[in-house]
This record gives sequence, structure tokens and C-alpha cells, in this order.
Amino acid sequence: MSRIAYVNGRYVPQRDAAVNVEDRGYQFGDGVYEVIHVHDGRFVDTDLHLARLARSLRELAIARPMEDAALLAVLREVVRRNRIREGIVYMQVSRGVARRDHAFPRDAAPALVITARHGAAFPRDIDAWTGTAVTVPDIRWGRVDIKTVNLLPNCLAKQKAREAGAYEAILIDRDGNVTEGSSTTVWAVDAEGVLRTRHLDHHILPGCTRAAVIALMEAAGIRFEERGLTEAELRAAREIFLTSATSYVKPMVRLDGAAVGDGTPGPVARRLFELFSRHADGAAHNVSRLASFSGIG
Repeated sequence: MSRIAYVNGRYVPQRDAAVNVEDRGYQFGDGVYEVIHVHDGRFVDTDLHLARLARSLRELAIARPMEDAALLAVLREVVRRNRIREGIVYMQVSRGVARRDHAFPRDAAPALVITARHGAAFPRDIDAWTGTAVTVPDIRWGRVDIKTVNLLPNCLAKQKAREAGAYEAILIDRDGNVTEGSSTTVWAVDAEGVLRTRHLDHHILPGCTRAAVIALMEAAGIRFEERGLTEAELRAAREIFLTSATSYVKPMVRLDGAAVGDGTPGPVARRLFELFSRHADGAAHNVSRLASFSGIG
């Protein structure tokens, strides 16, 4: 069965889906996107993703293509037509079609594309869900808190990881501080046993899974600090793990070829993997509503 995409008001076979060559998303990267995990036919952390989408659109002064209720209906229909039980749904909003000019057009309508694809079942064994990481310089622009389609530096970093046989590239800024992964949030249990992740600012994306995990930890009484890590502190960490809509809670057991801790998932990652698994299964009661994107401008 052909995959079905939604393109500017129409459901079409994905092989026939197309956008105008003067769409500003294509010509300038003038657009934003979101990816939502579909688990057992249900969206995970939908409210967080829609809130982040709305914020990204506001930051770039792109009009919303439709209200959330209508957007949710389209998302569900794309998932239904593609018969997705486990996988992802992807949505992208650009500023629209206009004569090529760097300045914003006055009358362009936002363009909306939504696709979905099948994925592997949610992992159940954390010991089979580990990965490795490499460190690379962070060369991205100054507003990575906006989830734009401008991802070339992220692609270059991810390619470095692939060439090294690693799962992820962890980005290090010019001051020697960890920002995030090329497509993930980075967490570490430091040498003193403190769970840490970088505070929200313009230099990291406000991860939806990050927000959900923080809400889960607060509900469970698990202590953590939103405090940055230096590269040296990352290398000395007892545990390193990543969070994202497709990585969930994923332990990194080697960094630049060296073992992290004893080279196996640590107790903190195990506990959070368990909590997030229950959350994804719907055992947690709407915990994502406890989190927000405040404090990042």
C-alpha cells in the first residue's frame, strides 16, 4: 500500500506529493517541524509537541496553518490512512510560496505537509537499547531553540557519528561546554552522582521528551539539576543517556571509544527508562501537562 501524505489540504499518495519550487521552506529553510512518536496507535506527548510548534511559529512570525483541534484531526487521519500502530508522524510548516526574496512576503499563506511512517516497537530491554556517542564541535546558529528545518550542521554532526560507528554526536561549544546531541537532549550523572542536563536557553532545543522526563522525575521525587556540563565533566560521568521522541531514554555506554562508567546502563537511566516506558504505555496520568517551555525567551 502506498504511503499517504497530507499536502496543503489534500491527502495524496506520498510518491505523488510535491511542493512548489518557490516554497520558502525549500529555498530558504524558512520553516519549522515537529515529530511525534506513535505508540500502540496513540500519540505520545502531543500537547508538548503542539506547544513547541506554536512557539517555533511565533518566534519566526509564521502564521499557524490551522488551530490545534483541526491539526490533531489531520494528524490522526494521516496515521489512520497509513495504518500506523508504531512509528512517527512528521509535520512541517513553511512560510509558504512567494517570489524569491530574502525579506518576508506580505501575503504568503503557510504551507503544511504531514507524513507518517512505521517504526520498530517500543524497546522493552534497556540492555538492548544502548548506544555509543562521539563528541564534535557545535557549529550551529544562535537560535537552535527554534525547531527549524535548517539542519545541515546537525546532519554533518550525525554523519560524523555514523562514520565512527556511533549512534549520536554530542555537540561541544567553543567554550568547551556540552550543548546537546545532533538530534537529542544529553543527560549525565556526574562524578559526584548528580543527575544533570543543560538549562534551557537559545543554544539548545527545548526537548519534548526532556520535558516529559522532568515531569516524571518531579512526580517520582527524583532529584536533578538543570546545570551545564563541561566536556571534561562529560568524560568523567558515571552515566550518559539521551532523550528524544525517537530515542526515548537511551543510555550511551561508550564516548569517543572509552567506556562510560562500567560500560553498561546505570541505575538512573534504568529508572527513567522504566518510568518513561510506563508513560508511553499510558500508565502515567497525562504527566506531560505538568511541563512547559517557559524560561527560554
